[in-house]
Parts: sequence; structure tokens; C-alpha cells
Amino acid sequence: MTFLKNKKIKNLILIFFGISFVILIIVISNSSCGIRHISILNDINNYEKSEDPEFCEELLEKIDLFNEQCSPKVEILDCG
Repeated sequence: MTFLKNKKIKNLILIFFGISFVILIIVISNSSCGIRHISILNDINNYEKSEDPEFCEELLEKIDLFNEQCSPKVEILDCG
């Protein structure tokens, strides 16, 4: 009887660590440069449709931060 309890506890621990590992991978991939690059390109397309100056300023800040941390570099927009 105690053997089955120990086996269940070991399985629960393995499942917990497996789920934790998957969550860690997802968090790391969400902050990756590739995903941020795609997000910025999507934002640029949205800006070109709306031409909202406030959105452009926010987008410029994202682009500057991206260009400091990642490559390829994204061309700076002209908000004027």
C-alpha cells in the first residue's frame, strides 16, 4: 500500500516539474527577439493604417529598445 503512495507521489512530482519546464520555455520564448520583431512589424502595419501620432511615439520607443537589444535592426519611423 505504501509502495503505491510513493509511486503516486513520485509521478505527481514528475508531472509538476514537467509542467514547470514547459511554462519556463514558453516564458523564455515570449521574450525572444524573433517574436518581438514580428510584433513590431505588425504594429508598423497597424500604424500605417491608422497614422495615429501617439501610437507612433509608443512604437518608436519599442523600436529603440528592440534595436538596442536585438538584431536585425528595425528602421525608425517618421511620425511627422
